[in-house]
Amino acid sequence: DSIVGAEEANRRRLEAGDHEWSLRLGGQRRRSNPPATQEENFGEWNAALERPLRLPGKATDDAELGAAGVAVAESARQEAMRESRRALLRGWFLWLRESAAADQWSAQTKLLAQQAGGTRRRQQLGDAARLEAVQSDAAQAQAEAQSVQARLRRDNAALELQRRFPGLPLKAAAEISSPAPIEGSMAEWIDRIVGQSHEVALARGEAQKARISASRAGRDRLPDPTVGFHVSTERGGEDHIVGAYISIPLPGEGRRAIADGALAQSAAANHREAAAVQKVSTEAATLHQSAVAALATWQSSLAAARQLGQAADMSARAYTLGEGNLGEMLSARRLANEAQLAAKVAQLDAFELRYRLLLEANRLWNTESSR
Repeated sequence: DSIVGAEEANRRRLEAGDHEWSLRLGGQRRRSNPPATQEENFGEWNAALERPLRLPGKATDDAELGAAGVAVAESARQEAMRESRRALLRGWFLWLRESAAADQWSAQTKLLAQQAGGTRRRQQLGDAARLEAVQSDAAQAQAEAQSVQARLRRDNAALELQRRFPGLPLKAAAEISSPAPIEGSMAEWIDRIVGQSHEVALARGEAQKARISASRAGRDRLPDPTVGFHVSTERGGEDHIVGAYISIPLPGEGRRAIADGALAQSAAANHREAAAVQKVSTEAATLHQSAVAALATWQSSLAAARQLGQAADMSARAYTLGEGNLGEMLSARRLANEAQLAAKVAQLDAFELRYRLLLEANRLWNTESSR
């Protein structure tokens, strides 16, 4: 806001111009000593009021230049706000992923604790070897260590999020819904994102500002004249003089160099604008492709998690009936846990990419709700 305010003040300055009235006052003492007459002394004074005149076209360029500066500052402010929203989105989903990992490892720890207790009871009854009890306890200890680390990462993510965005309520949903598919073609999303991009608007505004500056510098090759009026008295008030004058600077090579430099800066700004459009359109295409692929990735991960979960349950039943061994069951549990965690992460990734796509298209917090 302060930058926009500064540009607003600069716009008013450019519209008003720096052509101000100047007042000149002077006094002198005249001594006259003509031949054969007595020496005479006279008090004399003079005053002049003058002002440079802005030539036609320059005022229009100055007004457009001031407006372009305000537009650039506003685009920069909007881009800073969007970057803050991006940071909020990243931090929020990081916390959700770490929360999901903490919950998954907590559930895995409880499951392995139950398994370790059952194995110890079987050992006491003589149905399991001591090695199996040791393996069960080791698996439980490993899961507890992972659970502690997951809770630490979750708490760190929550702390960072609350430090950056004070007052943000952190409450994860009990159940996460299925991600919605991405509607619309890639070309439609690219056009929308490029059209709503403050980064492109900023580069475009700077290019426009550079073009106006080049036009203004070209006009300055013809200097502004200064007009003035003067009055004076001579010979102690015996003579009164009133007059007008005009002063025109003679342009030199310096003005031509300034104009050439402004044209070169305008060309560079045009190249930066084209590069910004290419960058944003490329990022939009990549983001759209990633968001579409993330949905398929989650669906595949979910199917794999269900199958591995069923395999782990079957392995546990087989071990209970004495038809399997503990190592195979623990391995199946580990694979099922990893698959379930991967499915949750893929689900949150799909949501984050979808919301990021909506954010870049300016549809997340304006025309649509967050879910």
